[in-house]
Amino acid sequence: MSRKDAILNMRQVLIKRRDALRKALAGDLSLLRQLRAEASGDVVDAALDSVQDEISSQLAEVESRELARIEYALERMRNGQFGICEGCGGKIPLARLNALPYATLCIKCQREAEREGAKTSQQTDWSRLLELGSSDVDVSINDIELDVS
Repeated sequence: MSRKDAILNMRQVLIKRRDALRKALAGDLSLLRQLRAEASGDVVDAALDSVQDEISSQLAEVESRELARIEYALERMRNGQFGICEGCGGKIPLARLNALPYATLCIKCQREAEREGAKTSQQTDWSRLLELGSSDVDVSINDIELDVS
């Protein structure tokens, strides 16, 4: 199978996945609206509903990110840039595209990007937070209290 044929097959796979994600996301939103409309007075039920809403929200966020990547891959196909690495301009191997059809970087550039990201996150001290509105107050993550009642 030629590279062009493989890309055309990937296009069909991406379109099917995009349509499935759109349908799932539309369903998630209607389900959340329905759950809120049926709010119960029981505290435990409300807590469970809240947890379910959070899980649904997080799943919808993951699906939304994937949908955006798929849309971008389809746009790159229309522009003739699909399968071209955004880092070095070389061809992304078909094996990588088959595994991750919306990849925009070849493996070498992806590894470099991940190394750069790891360096950036290692330099950030997430254990200290700056309180908004006051540049003089430094708050530790341990200073934050959570009300779980």
